[in-house]
Amino acid sequence: MLNAVEFKAKIKQGIIEIPEEYQQELREDSEVQVIVIKQNKKISTTGIIAQLTQKPVAVQGIRQLNREEIHQL
Repeated sequence: MLNAVEFKAKIKQGIIEIPEEYQQELREDSEVQVIVIKQNKKISTTGIIAQLTQKPVAVQGIRQLNREEIHQL
């Protein structure tokens, strides 16, 4: 019989800490099945990369390519 428990945790030194409210249910030597779903980091909306994405810098002598031209290279 499967009994699923879901929680978010951070990995610290290779260890996932079980929240206190589940520690009685998931005692040491309990056999569990673990599925890890890594959360994607949010893309920063600040910083130099975000600024350049919003407002690219034109460099004299270099022409910007459109999508079709890039794929022809």
